[in-house]
Amino acid sequence: MRPTELPMGSVLVGGAVRDAFLDRLSDAPDLDLVVPDNALKSTRQLAQKLGGACVVLDEQRDMGRLVLGGWTIDLARQDGKTLEDDLNRRDYRLNAIALSFDGTPRLLDPTGGLEDLQDARVVAVNEANLQADPLRLLRGLRLTAELNMRLDAQTLKMLQRNRSLLPRAAPERIQAELLRLVAAPAADRAMATLLELELLKPWTRQSSATGDQQPLGAAKTSELLTDSERQQALPLARLTRLLPDTGLKELRFSRRQLQRCERLRYWIQRSTASGGCPCPDALTEPERLRLHMDLEQDLPALILTWPAALQQSWLERWRDPQDPLFHPRPPLNGTDLQETLQISPGPTLGALIQHLSLERAYGRVSTREQALNAARSWLFHQEVQTDPNGSCD
Repeated sequence: MRPTELPMGSVLVGGAVRDAFLDRLSDAPDLDLVVPDNALKSTRQLAQKLGGACVVLDEQRDMGRLVLGGWTIDLARQDGKTLEDDLNRRDYRLNAIALSFDGTPRLLDPTGGLEDLQDARVVAVNEANLQADPLRLLRGLRLTAELNMRLDAQTLKMLQRNRSLLPRAAPERIQAELLRLVAAPAADRAMATLLELELLKPWTRQSSATGDQQPLGAAKTSELLTDSERQQALPLARLTRLLPDTGLKELRFSRRQLQRCERLRYWIQRSTASGGCPCPDALTEPERLRLHMDLEQDLPALILTWPAALQQSWLERWRDPQDPLFHPRPPLNGTDLQETLQISPGPTLGALIQHLSLERAYGRVSTREQALNAARSWLFHQEVQTDPNGSCD
């Protein structure tokens, strides 16, 4: 799509303009366009002309989304009589820069966003704009985390003064901002500010484990991880420390996200000795097996919380997909056990599989024959325990 195909008076605003100056544009960035009027009508026309799809974002505010190949282009009606009015109603000055396509392309920066980009700072356009949409309070910290910038001192005071307004934002919108924040390069610093401002207090008030609400100091630990391991482990570890389970539920995190945080939180507490020092080797064999079954994919997130002396050896074993303890599997599946040993499906079969998984994890069985012998022995002892007076003629 060429700029000449856009509605007359279209201007590019927001993140794409900002990121272009920061040299951080992706190959297919999300684009935000402001048009003088009839944004939804224009979106439908472009979708029909170019073979894309039109999504209605807000019919009352005249906002639509054009999905075209790998591109997402949002069109919104100008807010105010002039484009300058629209830009002055935005959240932060670095998001209030526009690129006009009429005639020779030109930049419009009525609030001073270009200067903020040069100074690596996030500055609110004004306090009333933050109050108009309280999600913007959280967005400011997310921007500092993603762009590795500092929050302007006056803007910080605005966030503090208006923190009680954040619950007015939809839980799903807050959740989306937090997911982006915890995955950002400078997340730990932004989280420290977030906790200092108590911006999430409405969703942490029921938590008694205040120690879990501290930012994750994992910079040195994360150096031991590969890029892909960091992308998997750090957001989970940060989110688990940022919000208790009740807060995650109230903010409508997915069942999968909640389950991952619950399991990680449990094992952080369980693997820590009474003196406050992690001591995973003190776990019993069944507990160790359960730990590795619960956190098979997320174990680095747990390791991030441990002292350096414990980290390297656990990471090395976790990286070995053949390690039977760190990647537990039963030596025989349920179907094989049913057919070979004539066992019916049910609790006994499940307990047997768990037992064989434990035996394999600790190297006591490795071959099929050893597993079958271990299964027969276990079943025999179960029968004896069930009927201790039974005869063995």
